[in-house]
Amino acid sequence: MRLRAAVGDLRQLLAAEVRAGERAAMSAIRVETDQVKGELRQQVTGSLGGNARGIANAWRSQIFPRTGQSLRPAGLVWTKVPAIIDAFERGAVIRAKGGRKFLAIPTGFNAARGRRGRGEKGMRVTPAQMVASGQAFLRPFKSRRGFVWCLPLYEAQGIGRGRRRGRRTQLIAGGVAEIGTGNRQGREAWARGMLERGMVPMFLLLPQVTLTKRLDVKGAAERGLRRLPGRFVAAWERESGRVA
Repeated sequence: MRLRAAVGDLRQLLAAEVRAGERAAMSAIRVETDQVKGELRQQVTGSLGGNARGIANAWRSQIFPRTGQSLRPAGLVWTKVPAIIDAFERGAVIRAKGGRKFLAIPTGFNAARGRRGRGEKGMRVTPAQMVASGQAFLRPFKSRRGFVWCLPLYEAQGIGRGRRRGRRTQLIAGGVAEIGTGNRQGREAWARGMLERGMVPMFLLLPQVTLTKRLDVKGAAERGLRRLPGRFVAAWERESGRVA
């Protein structure tokens, strides 16, 4: 009778320990997966700047099993933009495709801001529009390794909303799109200076671009794996009540 009671108690104790282990395993995987994802997001914003928040937030995670508990859970971290992440992790060389000689890289003047002027891939003016305008022209780099693809710059005539907007100098690139629409301090002097130059650079044409290695995805994963056993043991002790 005593032996049966002891075995019964042992089974209950083991079952409770298994349940504690399952909760601990799920907790450790969940916390560590979130930490790896957070580290990868920080790598992107730290290396590529605040404008890369969209790329950073493309890191996602999932825990398996999705419901219930398990002693063998798994955590998955992935990105919705794998090509971009791979390029910055390897330090890839990007070349023009489809028989083209140059990559067309939009300048800051050609970047869409807010909802205004949003075109293909966030550009105010696309390469196709540059060609169709019949006004685009090239200026070679001093190094002769590429070109600046420009449009002539005009002052908009008869355009304005309200007295304040009507007094502002509005710049139109090649009759295609307005640029420099911000209300920053010194904007009028800047706009007049641009008009004196008579042109605005819209694209940089380069045969290839070499990206520096800025991300360490493998390192983040390996650091997470090294932390996981200790995190699991600590969580199991908490779940089983062996520590306060």
